[in-house]
Amino acid sequence: MQQVTSTLAAIDYVIVVAYMVGMLAVGLYFAKYVHSTGDLLLAGRSLPFWAIGISIVASDIGAIDLISGSGGAYQYGIAQANFDWVGSMPALLIAAFVFVPYYWRAGVFTIPEFLGRRYNAGVQTIQALIWLSFMATNVAIMLWTSAVFLHEILGWPHELAIAITATIVGAYTVTGGLGAIVMTDVLQVVVMYVGAGALLVLSVWEAGGWHGMTDKILALGDKTQNFFTLLLPHDAPTPYPWTGIVFGLGLILSTAYFVGNQAVLQRALGARTEWDAKAGMVLAGLLKLMVPVLVFTPGLAAKAIYPDLERADQAVPTLVRELMPPGLTGLMFAAFFAAIMSSIDSYLNSCTTVFISDIYHPAYRRIAGRPLPDWHGLWLGRLLTAALIVTACFVAPLIAEFETIYVALQTLLSLFQGPTLAILLLGILWRRATRWGGLAGLVLGVMMTGVWTTLGDDLFPSERPFLFVSISSFLFTAGVTIVVSIFTRPEPPEKLRGLVYGDVVHDAGAQAILRERLDTP
Repeated sequence: MQQVTSTLAAIDYVIVVAYMVGMLAVGLYFAKYVHSTGDLLLAGRSLPFWAIGISIVASDIGAIDLISGSGGAYQYGIAQANFDWVGSMPALLIAAFVFVPYYWRAGVFTIPEFLGRRYNAGVQTIQALIWLSFMATNVAIMLWTSAVFLHEILGWPHELAIAITATIVGAYTVTGGLGAIVMTDVLQVVVMYVGAGALLVLSVWEAGGWHGMTDKILALGDKTQNFFTLLLPHDAPTPYPWTGIVFGLGLILSTAYFVGNQAVLQRALGARTEWDAKAGMVLAGLLKLMVPVLVFTPGLAAKAIYPDLERADQAVPTLVRELMPPGLTGLMFAAFFAAIMSSIDSYLNSCTTVFISDIYHPAYRRIAGRPLPDWHGLWLGRLLTAALIVTACFVAPLIAEFETIYVALQTLLSLFQGPTLAILLLGILWRRATRWGGLAGLVLGVMMTGVWTTLGDDLFPSERPFLFVSISSFLFTAGVTIVVSIFTRPEPPEKLRGLVYGDVVHDAGAQAILRERLDTP
């Protein structure tokens, strides 16, 4: 591999060090308010809407989009923008006005917790294990993203970059809960938008403006003929044909992501009021409308300027190294590293929440016969954080096997998002769904999704057909859940009360029952 040397000037190092010290100071400041497990997991339910919305954007676009989003645009063109325009705003509105009020009024800590109440402990445990596996793997993906960036900018070996990132982020993460994460996210979004905006202007200028950039890309040959087509033909040789984008992404993956992703919803669950929870989701959707312009356009500019990069994920690091002057390079470096911290913090905190709420706490109550002490939960969460970071360091190099990091992430999501959305929707909207229907649908749905993903190239008309897999898995899981539910005993009304949408929103008695369930083993 080509040897790369550092391009940071002295002023850049000053900016980077000052920013990192500032973030650590903010995290440590808010960490002093963490006195209980509830403070660690949901910030004591005190978050305002503006902090929720900005924090969702910070954790969602973060490092994955800054590197792999532009890498996807470098590889496939502007079809990548559909992941924010088609795949974010509509789903965030659905989450804000349908699902978030339900979760917030129900008083749940996690999505597996709701599914466990609606169906049974088996569904809760399986969902918890699935989310733990995904979020831990996502930490590894983000660590590999940092390795790619640090190698291109500083010339560090990937192993060293992973180790240093994990050490710095680990030191910050174990000290703060959700409140510290959200407040640092607010500062990080400002830096990310300024840094990404500067890179956008410089890269498009270097490519000859918009028209010059498009001319250079189209001159590269037949492989770029659809680069500026938002909805690609159904038989296009990419992972993003229009059928997959509209039906797989728009209807299934994006909806499942924003109504069932613990890392996103945890911020809304920590809101001080229901209004703040809903307004925060809407604000996140508005802010994300700018993401394709800021993040994906530099990938197109890199295609015009450097058409022969070894890997698509090298697009942004190469632009930063070659085009940004001293000072701005340090700002972009700080923005990227802030995105890494924000994303890793988010998923580690969510891992802790799911593990404690859905696996450890129920087991502790059954064995000890009493609730988990707050000091026990705090120390357990911090130990789990350290263990996850260490494990992710060893898994991160395996991410290089995927063509782009974005494809790796979306393939992982497709394995369980369809089945999760199916049983979630049926559980909320259909009283006849039974515990055995939900369990059978989830288990068989995930198993079939794994088979379809393995055989996808022969079954679906797309490269890396995760979008089509999500459609099939959703329909299959819904069918299994419905059939099994019809042939099994209905759930008693007293169990369903407060767990079906209308009951939670309108029934005051159901609210009292839910409060009792939260307070009793």
